[in-house]
Amino acid sequence: MICWTDSLEIAISLSDNFPDIDPKTINFVDLRELVLNLDDFEEGQSQCGERVLEAIQMNWIEETE
Repeated sequence: MICWTDSLEIAISLSDNFPDIDPKTINFVDLRELVLNLDDFEEGQSQCGERVLEAIQMNWIEETE
């Protein structure tokens, strides 16, 4: 199970599941929806703030470079 605090694991999963999406251009609303729809993610919408999404996005960018 992946939680919101597992930003690196989320980023790796996003990179594997959505290789055609550029993490530099995704907005936080869409990013949040992608995370919520990951198979391993089970925490739900709680604990999801802008800082959490920013950390996920930054790790995702690093994974794609």
